[in-house]
Amino acid sequence: MSNPLDTDAGSELFASYEAELKLVQADLNQKLDQISELSGEPRKSAIRLAERTLDEANELLGQMRIEKQNIPSATRSKANQRFRNFESDVDGQKRKLKAMSDDRKALFGNRYSDNPNHDQQLEQRQQLLSGTERLDRSSQRLRESQRIAHETEGIGRDTLADLQLQRETIQHTRMNMLESEGYVDRSVKTLRGMARRMATNRVITIAIITVLVLLIIAVIYSKFH
Repeated sequence: MSNPLDTDAGSELFASYEAELKLVQADLNQKLDQISELSGEPRKSAIRLAERTLDEANELLGQMRIEKQNIPSATRSKANQRFRNFESDVDGQKRKLKAMSDDRKALFGNRYSDNPNHDQQLEQRQQLLSGTERLDRSSQRLRESQRIAHETEGIGRDTLADLQLQRETIQHTRMNMLESEGYVDRSVKTLRGMARRMATNRVITIAIITVLVLLIIAVIYSKFH
């Protein structure tokens, strides 16, 4: 089997895929051991389950192949070695499963025959079952894609609703700002009017004081002459 997990030699994500792949491999080995003890329909069902587990292992290998490129070059060699070990292990499990699938006598039990026509019918039936299983997996992926699409559509609707609310808020704020600017303009005009009146009153006051001073001077002058 593969070397023990060395978390210092790879990224956390690579290590998590590695740990998950170990569990999947252990499950696959258990299924392979069970297949060797079965025949007929139970054996075919067990082979289909093992094939699904093998697909899961290959998917994890694909994820590890991508993620190991993000590991620093100083420690990438150890990760590459562990990856090659895992890849070799999964390849061995794949060959073992194929050998079990090709064992027609164990697969079809007492119905197995050396008759070529019968063998062809059995092969066609096996291909039909395999195609049906692939169709089921494709349907499951399609349903999952539809579910994700519906969720994405819901998120999009929520986002549009939020944007609409933000737009209304911005418009309301803009109206308030325009209204505030109107108040400021009116206040400025009022202050300017008050300033002009104050300036006018100041001129009138100065004129009155000047007239009074001139009158006082005239009265004083008339008394002495």
